[in-house]
Amino acid sequence: MSEWIDDSYVGKYLGRHDYVVDEAMIAGHVAATRDAHPWYTGESPVGGPLAPALLLHSEQYAYRLRDWYLPKLFGNLHIKQEWDLFRAVPVGSGLWTHGMITDRYIRKDRDVVVMEFSIFDGEDVMVARGRCHQSFLLDVDAAATVVDKDQAAKKAPRAEEARAEPVEVLEPVRKVADLELCMAFSGPNRNYHNDREEAKKLGFPDVVVQGTMSTTFISEMLTNRFGMGWIAGGKMSLNLTNVLWGGEAVTACGVVRQVTPEGPRRRAHLDVWTEKDDGTKTLAGTASALLD
Repeated sequence: MSEWIDDSYVGKYLGRHDYVVDEAMIAGHVAATRDAHPWYTGESPVGGPLAPALLLHSEQYAYRLRDWYLPKLFGNLHIKQEWDLFRAVPVGSGLWTHGMITDRYIRKDRDVVVMEFSIFDGEDVMVARGRCHQSFLLDVDAAATVVDKDQAAKKAPRAEEARAEPVEVLEPVRKVADLELCMAFSGPNRNYHNDREEAKKLGFPDVVVQGTMSTTFISEMLTNRFGMGWIAGGKMSLNLTNVLWGGEAVTACGVVRQVTPEGPRRRAHLDVWTEKDDGTKTLAGTASALLD
């Protein structure tokens, strides 16, 4: 087990990271998500190439800002992710981030720590902000296995028919989270997101696909439909409802439920989710994007 101490308190500042959004960084994102939108490498509404909306999809994870995770890592799971997107980032830009613990609460048998991080450009203008809810078992000793594959599949929420006729159904995005993709997304070090033996050490029967990967599939779908209205104006709040295991396929889906005015523009409000081929939802929540 870890030698960390429990020093995760609300208000704890987690430091700053600086980046240059270059071609190599974009290539790494494309390899890690298999999202090769033409705007990322060619002409776009900002002139030249621009960065994907969730380029820094894993800024909140322990291998970047390790001081906010709790000491007992056995069985830890990402349970919620939120994003607010404000500004497009041209390739070649400088970015910097900082993070802070903004909440901590008990949810059933888990201790949940919330880390909020903000992303700024070289002019110190906020580009985006995100919030990650990471959960840790309260009683690690009582849990021999965290998730049983068969039982989880039986209890998991299934994709349901739309409760009312949607305004619009988005073109879905289907991906296979094979181990090559898991390594590209969650590597290069071996961990429970890309290696079966490492997953077993933390109480899981197989590779646990990093929850943030599925959020990038949702973002890809929204970029395809709304373009700059998502990249510079999007919002989403997603609950991670079931484990996606290494090698499984998943489809990002979305429906527009309502369109409302926002000043001189309009905003589309959506239900979004990802589902396995058997209909099991792995995440579900809401999103919104600006319309031209």
